Amino acid sequence: MHYRCKVRSVFLQRLMSHIPTCTRGPCLFTDGRPAAHCNSEGSTVKKSLGGPLAPKVSALSKSSDLEKKKFTMIYSLPHIKVLRVLSRLKLLQTGITVVVLPPVFILYHMGEVPFFLVSYTTGLSLFAGVMLYATSHFFRRVVGMMYLDSSQTTLKVSHLTFWGRRRDIYLPVSDVMTIGDTGDSVNETILKLKRYSSPQTFYFSIRFGLVVDKKGFQKVFGSLK
Repeated sequence: MHYRCKVRSVFLQRLMSHIPTCTRGPCLFTDGRPAAHCNSEGSTVKKSLGGPLAPKVSALSKSSDLEKKKFTMIYSLPHIKVLRVLSRLKLLQTGITVVVLPPVFILYHMGEVPFFLVSYTTGLSLFAGVMLYATSHFFRRVVGMMYLDSSQTTLKVSHLTFWGRRRDIYLPVSDVMTIGDTGDSVNETILKLKRYSSPQTFYFSIRFGLVVDKKGFQKVFGSLK
């Protein structure tokens, strides 16, 4: 019995030496190797037998429980309405291209219009379409509004969809990188909203946007100084 207790004690000591601890940045093992990011501040990731070392942190799925939470706005971008209009222009541009180009090609084959007009119309339509779709891809990553729940553990981020509509996603605050962790400076015009658990990146701006709740904003992104 004494021998079994001693073996169990040695096993527990070796097991605890492989448990990483962290606050809000990447965890480190006791020998200096990086470990997965913890999904709560000041927590210790406990390794269970037969299970993963740390649970994967991801965006919280939209549910009725999250929608019922009380959120307070901490950031707003007034120009998001302009971006919404520009994002929807690609749909109008596509419609105009579909309506205009076929008659132009038909008239060309009938000999009614020169080839220059056909090439000019086609090139202009394609160029405008490519530009609108490219800018729309960036607009979908621009944050329009951000909200923080009363417990300051969930961040609601509003951004545009492909169709120019509003979409809300819910992120754990512990999974959101501070401005310092992203490598940006608060003096930069465009800042990145990044997560530890995903390579997906959104963009926001303190210069063009409004920090409605400074304390709540600093809770998520760190000091503004």
